[in-house]
Amino acid sequence: MKFRQRQGEEPEINLIPFIDVLLVILIFLMLSTSYSKFTELQITLPTASADPLKDRPKEIIVAISADGHYAINRQLIEGRSVDILAAALAQAAQGSNGVDPETTITVSADAAAAHQSVMNVMDAARRVGLARLTFAAQGTSGN
Repeated sequence: MKFRQRQGEEPEINLIPFIDVLLVILIFLMLSTSYSKFTELQITLPTASADPLKDRPKEIIVAISADGHYAINRQLIEGRSVDILAAALAQAAQGSNGVDPETTITVSADAAAAHQSVMNVMDAARRVGLARLTFAAQGTSGN
């Protein structure tokens, strides 16, 4: 068997099928990424950079731990229901003429506390008739 030798011709790579495959892959990637959904919200939480707190003589501090336990003025509250919390808030806000509506409630919740725990404090305050509510926050590190 004799093979003829071609002289002067270099072997070439045909790029057209390669380009076709790349275009198909590119179309596939464009279609698959355009329908992807975000699984989490990207939110930026506010920071507090207000003036230092003024001394409030009629203040109740409600602390909420990460696991949902409450403490009113450093007294641990047994139970997590709104009724128990409302009774404890009424007792803490008790003045000489009953519940003083000028009393301010400061909610100091752990960052990992459930939102429902904070909502329970707000609901209990509404039931008792305490409308002044503030939230404690960490200051920014630049202050």
